[in-house]
Amino acid sequence: MPEGLKTLTRYTIEEEHRHPGSSGEFSALVNVVATATKIIANQVTRGAIVGSHWGTAGGVADGVGEHSAAEPDNLPPTVHRRLDAIANDIMVAETQWTGHLAALLSEQMPTIHPVPDAHRRGKYLLAFDPLDGSSNIDVNLPVGTIFSVLRSPDNGAPAAEDFLQPGVRQVCAGFTLYGPATMLVITTGSGVDGFTLDREIGAFVLTHPRMRIPEDTSGFAINAANERFWERPVRRYVHECLDGVEGPRGRDFNMRWVASLVADTFHILTRGGVYLYPHDTRPPARPGRVSLLYGANPIAFIVEQAGGWATTGGERVLEVPPEQVHHQVPLIFGSRNEVERIERYHSEPDEGHVFDSSLFGTRSLFRPAPH
Repeated sequence: MPEGLKTLTRYTIEEEHRHPGSSGEFSALVNVVATATKIIANQVTRGAIVGSHWGTAGGVADGVGEHSAAEPDNLPPTVHRRLDAIANDIMVAETQWTGHLAALLSEQMPTIHPVPDAHRRGKYLLAFDPLDGSSNIDVNLPVGTIFSVLRSPDNGAPAAEDFLQPGVRQVCAGFTLYGPATMLVITTGSGVDGFTLDREIGAFVLTHPRMRIPEDTSGFAINAANERFWERPVRRYVHECLDGVEGPRGRDFNMRWVASLVADTFHILTRGGVYLYPHDTRPPARPGRVSLLYGANPIAFIVEQAGGWATTGGERVLEVPPEQVHHQVPLIFGSRNEVERIERYHSEPDEGHVFDSSLFGTRSLFRPAPH
């Protein structure tokens, strides 16, 4: 390895040394999670090949890890053996035996998964989305894994209620982006650092130290197809951006949407921007569509540690009290000044001019705006 490069293992050990009395359990847990994401990255890059090797009785093909060569005991049943289910099984299999965790929570599991009695239980809880953006697999667009680490209450057998902690109580959050390069972004509450997987040595190497989100931006990410369901404050913000230099903002904005939370987050961390998955009016009525514990909270923790801001539109994401393990919320985050503007629009919902037409009703690729 070239001199001066810092691996994730060295990074976590050095972080532990800054806290006298640390047991080493936390740094070991981070490295175990990273190992699981390396295995998932290998499966993702193989795409449909993985499915063709997945047996009907279960079991990860080709021995992707020492503890994953066959589906381990005590895993929750998964009906559909898609890559997101495989990724879920890999994460559980690689972490539950280590002695660092008391229980796991996943987007793929209806309830929590306590560490089996056969393994020693640790003092942490792991909540994760094993393959965010998995609908992109078929079209070869970026996907990723999101994870959040909480302390486990010292109250005996793990329970779902143990996970119902607000995001401000996270001790670590991160995500892995499986793109042209495999990237790991992580925070432990002292800034955000980004690592790139060096496949020659099989290690994550620090490549993006102290990532920062610019306070201002001229870009935003939103699914424009849902415009008819947006509330007025979001419509107001988006239309002002689309009005460009002639509008009230006085400058042009770019709009993008990858349909992968991790991909849009990494773009914002490196270039700035705003991501909006706001509350909308679609039935059934629910406050939002992003999972709080293994989606919004870890992303919000990372974003705030990088100088940005994350809101539901009405409150800080990290202060939302979870009501149940699969609680969903609206999610708006990114460059601080723009997110605070959107928050202000939510506090004055009747202000501002909003067109009744769709985003492309008066201006589109096919019909230019009138002069």
